[in-house]
Order: sequence, then structure tokens, then C-alpha cells
Amino acid sequence: MALQPFVRGEVGYFWLKWTELLHKARDFMVTRSLTVRGFGIFKGLLESPAQSAMLSDLRDVARVAPPFSPRTPSGKAMTVQLTSAGKYGWYSDGEGYRYVTKHPNGTDWPPIPASVLVLWRKLVSTKRMPDCCLINYYGEGARMGMHQDKDEADFSWPVLSISLGDQGLFRIGNATRGGKTESLWLSSGDVVVMGADARLTYHGVDRIKFGTSALLPKGGRINLTLRVVD
Repeated sequence: MALQPFVRGEVGYFWLKWTELLHKARDFMVTRSLTVRGFGIFKGLLESPAQSAMLSDLRDVARVAPPFSPRTPSGKAMTVQLTSAGKYGWYSDGEGYRYVTKHPNGTDWPPIPASVLVLWRKLVSTKRMPDCCLINYYGEGARMGMHQDKDEADFSWPVLSISLGDQGLFRIGNATRGGKTESLWLSSGDVVVMGADARLTYHGVDRIKFGTSALLPKGGRINLTLRVVD
């Protein structure tokens, strides 16, 4: 099954400038950092032991809330498999894109793992925790079209993205659909912060380069995105 690589057996928020984000990341072994169209990209932020520990935590999440392939509002099945952790989970069907409080099997979403939250605390905030950790698994042929993350009520909080497994070709667009784009490969352990002007920038994943990581036994890519919902 395609699922098998993933499932096994009181201070107001203000946007941190990139230099401040880089300063906060010094506790990690950052190999290289860059900014692309306002996206703060931390290359190699998570070393191999931390990646393996996080993957183990995600498998625990998947046992409670198994990944599934939702349908878009137009009725087309998405090519990624997804699940969530936290207060809310992201969901899509004929009624539209939205956040829901329960998995399709009727259970509550599991808590967001501590190994994931440590990155949020380091790079975003210690005062306000995310409401949702969306977990996408990209198998053979999976991709994510250009889109905005705009189902949340408050866009002042950034989205934090974590890559695990094989490389994904990440494409960054503009504030509106269309126009010139820039692409870069995200590798296992890379972390991206999308905030301020980049918060509503169109972005997507064009393809996965299988065989570039040994983290997932059968290959593929896992992408986590942490969001403040309400």
C-alpha cells in the first residue's frame, strides 16, 4: 500500500524578522539558511536522529488518525494522503476546504507531538501554540498544485513547514495566481517559515525525487505544516 511508508505496525504576536529567526535557530545545527520571496528557509535544520524521532512520533499519530486521500470541492481525489494532529484537522470534500475537530473515523485528532512543537517554539512563538499540524504524505506521482493557505481566521501568524524523507521540488509564486515563479529542492530536515508578506503567497510541490533519502523505507516525502487556525 502507498500508505505503508508512513504508517508502521499574554503577549500579542509580532512577526519576527529574518535575522531574528536566524538568531533563534542557533541552537540547531543550521547548515545553510536563505530567503526566497519572503519565505524563510532553514536548510538542514533537523539532523538525522531528530528526523527519525519525529517520524516515530508521526507514526503514533497515524495509528490513531490514519492518513486518507480527501476529495477537492470539485470531486477530484487529491494525490497526497493526509492526516492531522492538534485541536483541528484539515479536511476537504464537496462542501469545501475547512478545519474539522474529528478525523473521518470519528475520533479526535491526536495531540501535536512535542518533537514538532519544539520547532514552533524556537522559530515562531512560545506564547501561542498552533491549532493544527497538517501531515501530508507524497507517494509516487503525488504533487500539490499552486495554492494559498487561507482557511485560517488569523493570517498574522506564520505557517511553519517541515520536510521529511525524499526531496520535493517546492515552487514559490506570487500574491496572486500566475506570473513568474521560483523553485528549489527541499530535503529531509529542511524547515520553512511562511509569514508576513509571504503568508498568502501561492506555493506548491511539483514532484518528488525518490531515492534521495533513506528515512522512509519505501520512499516518499512527508510534509508537516503547523498553523494557528482561530
